Amino acid sequence: MMLAPPKPRTRKLTIIAQDPSIKVDGKILMTEVDVPAEEFAPGPRGYRAHVIDYDTSTGTLYVSLQYDPLKDGQYLDPFKERAARANNESLVSDPQFHQQNVYAIVMRTLARFEFALGRRVGWGFHGHQLSIAPHAFADANAFYSEQDQALVFGYFRGVSGKIVFSCLSHDVVAHETTHALLDGLRQRYTDPSSPEQAGFHEGFSDVVALLSVFSLREIVGILLTSSQSRGNPEAPDLIDPKELTVEKLRESVLLGLAKEMGHEMAGVRGNRANALRRSVKLRPFDDAQKYGEEFDEPHRRGEILVAAILNSFLEVWKKRIDRLKHGRISGSMLDLETVVEEGANAADQLLTMAIRALDYAPPTDLQFCDYLSALITADKEVAPDDSKYGYRSILIANFARYGIKPPTSANADGSWKMFDKAVTYDRSHFESMLRDPDEVFRFIWENRGDEALDLDDRAYTKVISVRPCLRIGPDGFTLRETVAEYIQMLTLRAEELEIYFDPPINIPDGMDEHQEVTLYGGGALIFDEYGHVKYHINNRINNANRQSPRLEYLWKYGYFDDKSETENVFARMHLQRALDLPTTASEEF
Repeated sequence: MMLAPPKPRTRKLTIIAQDPSIKVDGKILMTEVDVPAEEFAPGPRGYRAHVIDYDTSTGTLYVSLQYDPLKDGQYLDPFKERAARANNESLVSDPQFHQQNVYAIVMRTLARFEFALGRRVGWGFHGHQLSIAPHAFADANAFYSEQDQALVFGYFRGVSGKIVFSCLSHDVVAHETTHALLDGLRQRYTDPSSPEQAGFHEGFSDVVALLSVFSLREIVGILLTSSQSRGNPEAPDLIDPKELTVEKLRESVLLGLAKEMGHEMAGVRGNRANALRRSVKLRPFDDAQKYGEEFDEPHRRGEILVAAILNSFLEVWKKRIDRLKHGRISGSMLDLETVVEEGANAADQLLTMAIRALDYAPPTDLQFCDYLSALITADKEVAPDDSKYGYRSILIANFARYGIKPPTSANADGSWKMFDKAVTYDRSHFESMLRDPDEVFRFIWENRGDEALDLDDRAYTKVISVRPCLRIGPDGFTLRETVAEYIQMLTLRAEELEIYFDPPINIPDGMDEHQEVTLYGGGALIFDEYGHVKYHINNRINNANRQSPRLEYLWKYGYFDDKSETENVFARMHLQRALDLPTTASEEF
């Protein structure tokens, strides 16, 4: 009996690699990307994502493409030939290509998260499939909606008079997908909290969108050497190192987010010459306290995180370029392929660090300083030796330029301290601890005292996730861990804040003493392969230094009065940002 040949694990689908407005020699930049292979239902509809192409503004349901089944061991890419034509503009107006474009980028982003975390990643709702609407409405907006279990993308007529589809922007689709994935990994990050927690959702999504582009190596090379990026048409395989300074790379097409939307919305928001955001140019601050009220807006606050990480990326990339010797031609020019390879490797390493850091971050009231220590710890666990390129020291330095330093509870190198308190494992079962929330909760309850986990047992406590992980380091080193996430919640009247805790939590000025207030706390427990606690990364519910500013911020912006503030949070924030004022030149490098 002959066995059937193994089916392919991936299939290739054509996407737009940047935005339709980014062209080289008159052609839109297209590429093929690998996504998990499966037999699509019309949509495309797969095991994790389902495209439903309904336009609520016009009441139009677009016909979905029927994909051919596996034939001769291969899946066909229905748009490959059209994408290769000299004039591939027709794809911009083809709804069925729009459907494939969003599906492929969503699945590619999901696969990147699962690779970094070493496990399957779920959405932030009870369900397996994320719905995607490429033409959801006629508006200059796109957002993730947990209530609708969907990503929705708008379209609008830009200042040039043409229709702009947000579903055709690689950056926008990857950004919104990251919101959905982050919501699945840290569900409490959408709770009303500090400006940094809201800013983290936006900034982290920008970081993923921008760094993921560098894995499209052919596209990176084209953009570095095209006329749009000061290239040399007479030597397309070479590049002058003088064109690879940090200052010039900050201005490149590669580091601007959503170029077409930014340009076409210029009439709405003023001076957006070439991108929706170019956070890498944000001028450093002397002190974190000097942000000002402008940076209370989530997108603006998130730009600080993006600036710190992307400037770290540029510094690492430049360091890798400067170390090149074999790539030099005639003592001056550099081999383009080698330069791109170094950039892709630097971006891949930082993107992996950024995603893995989520496991080492507290599950509530996240601050940028917490995330910095999570970044350092996540990389240190897998790659103890950082001496070759110094990723971690570069990150520490660039975060410090924006007033962000590791918490005082961290080690001197910025990483979290190992857990060293006395806890009992006698009443816990090792195997169950690796996957069972009830077993982890028993462990937490047994060790809730001040001398161990130091939890407030007056608060409601719940273990919300237990995730076994397998990570592979750059040297092939394997790390097995289990990440358990718990939260604490306590609701009381404002008048009780100053008598319930020591030190007291301050009541915001003007708040009625009978106002109902809910405090949040929680932590991440990292267990080693033997079931012992390695790290306890937590924000204690009775931490007045965090709770007082949080309540003051929420009171100031009316979160206690307007319950709708927690509904469709991403739609509201994105629309607000679209109508915001432009960044001034004095705020840039």
